[in-house]
Amino acid sequence: MENLNNGYSVEETNTLKDYINLVRNNFVPVLIITIVSAAAGIFYALNATDIYVATTSLKISKPSGSILEGPIMPEFQDFGSDRFIANEIEIMKSYSVRSRVAKALYDSVNNDDDKFASMLNKDFQFTLNDKEQILTLPEVASLLEDKVAVEQKRGLDIVEISVESPSPKGAEMMANIYAQEYRNLNLEQNRNQLTLVKNFLEQQRSEKLRELKEAEELLSDYQEKGGIIALDEQASTLISTLAQFEAQKNAAQIELSASNKVLAQYKQELEKQNPKLVDYLESVSSESYFKSLQEQIAKLELNRDMALSNSKSADGTAVKEYDKKIKELRKKLDEKLEVIKAGIFASSPEEVKELSQKILTEETKNQTLRTSLSELSAIVDRYDERFNKLPKTSIELARFQRSRESLEKLYTLVEEKYQEALINEQSQPGNVLIVDKARVPEKPAKPNRLLIIVIGFVLGGGLSFAYVLIKNYFDNTIKTPEDIQNRNMNVLAWIPQIEGITKDNKEFEFIVARKPDSIPAEAFKALRTRVQFSKLGDKSLKSILVTSSTPQEGKTTISVNLAASFAQANKRTAIIDCDLR
Repeated sequence: MENLNNGYSVEETNTLKDYINLVRNNFVPVLIITIVSAAAGIFYALNATDIYVATTSLKISKPSGSILEGPIMPEFQDFGSDRFIANEIEIMKSYSVRSRVAKALYDSVNNDDDKFASMLNKDFQFTLNDKEQILTLPEVASLLEDKVAVEQKRGLDIVEISVESPSPKGAEMMANIYAQEYRNLNLEQNRNQLTLVKNFLEQQRSEKLRELKEAEELLSDYQEKGGIIALDEQASTLISTLAQFEAQKNAAQIELSASNKVLAQYKQELEKQNPKLVDYLESVSSESYFKSLQEQIAKLELNRDMALSNSKSADGTAVKEYDKKIKELRKKLDEKLEVIKAGIFASSPEEVKELSQKILTEETKNQTLRTSLSELSAIVDRYDERFNKLPKTSIELARFQRSRESLEKLYTLVEEKYQEALINEQSQPGNVLIVDKARVPEKPAKPNRLLIIVIGFVLGGGLSFAYVLIKNYFDNTIKTPEDIQNRNMNVLAWIPQIEGITKDNKEFEFIVARKPDSIPAEAFKALRTRVQFSKLGDKSLKSILVTSSTPQEGKTTISVNLAASFAQANKRTAIIDCDLR
């Protein structure tokens, strides 16, 4: 605050003593405000709901992939890992994960024998018995956003999921369900392609089993109607061989269909990131060198199968020779693939590298299946010609028997493929490991009652002091001589309070005469001197007016004692009372 004094700007400063005086002069309101604030803090601390926090820890590993997907410089690997974990944390916080958790929570609570009543309403609780208070799944999913904290431990691949709840068991259960649902989602993502193949093979398995049962019933009905019951050995051998290759052909067709589904999904994902790379990979897998190797491998495999079917008593030398040649050709094919992968992955982003590798591998497998299917079709056609030359008397039975054996062998092959796909799916690990499951917390994490009470006291003191400052800022009454000086007025003297003066007792009102040596008497003498010397010479004071705005403010006391002081100094003095009231 600044005041003008003699034309100069003077900054008003308050000392610690001034502030202490302010508090002392307003002690009652300060005390009241402090007590009320402290009482509010104590009341809130005693009535606040206990909040329990349960925490579970997860280790999230970045997929390692092949050596071609590894970082060029290992020292930059940690940066990529942190970014990967940051992405996974955002997935954990996503609405889709929270929806899964909300549904799992409802299922768990409904199946829980204890049926604890507080877990999830607007204060993160719900009552199982009161149906009107049960929240919907979207509402629970929205609440989870505020009640669940997901954080990475600095410098580690460990992520902690912490859940708040007024129920200790509820906090523990929600934390574990949250971690488990995220782990399940991660497994689904890692097993996506394997699950696609497994589901397709499961469907084919059911269809082929139904077709096999129908074929068996037709054969049985035909034999019961009195037809030919059995075929000669040569016809039986032909039908068995034909059924074997026909089953292999159908199995290759099914496997090719599954490969087409997987390949289409891979390409769809890659087209979103780099459409040109899809065409390039298709052209690479269609090169004449690749086709030649795949055709040779397919033919050798068919020859090996034919050798196995035609020579039951063979020593296996021919089969071993075929296996050796197939192994050599596959080695050449893999070497060629590695060279192409290295060229593609040299400047591709991490996601594109992984997809490119999968597409190239699947394209090669797809082309091999196509070649095998073509070769098997040719073999089946050749055996079909021999089959159609069977005697007319046995051709009908042969057809029924061929259908049954073919479907039986096909079902066996599909069942093997399905079991293999099932094992592959279940053996595919995720990259999430639950390191430490949440436990039921023994003590509440919030609120800190002692801290709330201390804050109540501190806040009360702050509010009361602010009240004093604001009140003083808007208070323009005069309390000290400094208040008058701050208003750019001169103070002649400061008269202390005269003890003994009351409304009914005026004995000491004439203090200059009664106690001439007292401090108030000396103050009146100082006032006389300052008035006398305020103007000198011809302009010396002759008349002095003593006045105030209201009665009982000390006009009479000042007038009497000031006049007496002048009289004691041998000045002729007259007091005129002009109070007309």
